[in-house]
Amino acid sequence: MTQTTAEAPVARRLSTLDRYLPVWIGAAMAVGLLTGRWTPVVADALDAIKVGSISVPIALGLLVMMYPVLARVRYDEVGPVARDKRMMVLSLALNWLLGPALMFALAWLLLPDLPEYRTGLIIVGLARCIAMVIIWNDLACGDREAAAVLVAINSVFQVLAFALLGWFYLDLLPGWLGLSATGLDVSPWQIAGSVGAFLGIPLAAGYLTRRIGEARRGRDWYEQALLPRLGPWALYGLLFTIVVLFALQGETITAQPLDVARIALPLVAYFAIMWVGSLLLARWIGLGYARSTTVAFTAAGNNFELAIAVAIGAFGVTSGQALAGVVGPLIEVPVLVGLVYVSLWARRFFPDTAQETAP
Repeated sequence: MTQTTAEAPVARRLSTLDRYLPVWIGAAMAVGLLTGRWTPVVADALDAIKVGSISVPIALGLLVMMYPVLARVRYDEVGPVARDKRMMVLSLALNWLLGPALMFALAWLLLPDLPEYRTGLIIVGLARCIAMVIIWNDLACGDREAAAVLVAINSVFQVLAFALLGWFYLDLLPGWLGLSATGLDVSPWQIAGSVGAFLGIPLAAGYLTRRIGEARRGRDWYEQALLPRLGPWALYGLLFTIVVLFALQGETITAQPLDVARIALPLVAYFAIMWVGSLLLARWIGLGYARSTTVAFTAAGNNFELAIAVAIGAFGVTSGQALAGVVGPLIEVPVLVGLVYVSLWARRFFPDTAQETAP
């Protein structure tokens, strides 16, 4: 018997743009790296467009990327999601206890002789993801409402806890363990500015679009007519952000390939362990596929822009700490894109989607 659309494997239902996403992202990374390497004047011009420490081109790209996804969220259904205590407790524990501790352990284990890179990676581990995770979650058919809730909570914790955790993992804990310590002077206002630019603006835009659109034309028109037109812009924004990001850092990355390889190893281990472990834990406590994959992506991703800004502000643009922050998205983007496809494949192992994904 022929499968219905609803029964067809999810990956086959992706649009051409989504299905070949790794190709487009690979091309965007290559364009950005080559631009930064061979036409540094373009990178310099992009880098000059800032408001404080916030890159306007990157903020614009993230706005275009996140707005269509946040416009899809049914905000009237967020309340019940926020009351899922199992998901909330697990996500908070993964993001603010396990994630930073795992990156600290991997950085010391794999980079014991490179203190600057080690410090940079620890900073990456402290910056929990509040932007691109929304795209990865949406592509993997995660729970949009759950993603909105978890990202919002991470943003609040980021403002309150980032500096404190930086002191703990870079100064206090190394001292207790007899390791070399490093200070981190970062302003909560700098973190709040990053959160506001990269999450607050697109979240407000998405919320207002749904409220106004549904009030004027109804939910059917909003979801069946407007959202399909907005949808492709999320990936256009993602590709633009990647090109700009890698153009800004292309010369630095390509000039030190061996150092990039050393930094990449703990990052790959971190993303794999966090994502797989989070998905398994979420399934073990009884969450369905959609919320399990949301928990996994929100736990595995990092706020690369904040990590880079903090590293540059505290240690300088040419520091090893800044290079480690720059390498973060170079590794995170392709790894998490790959995990989107792993997630779609893994749907068959969840009771709530086993029938839907059966061959």
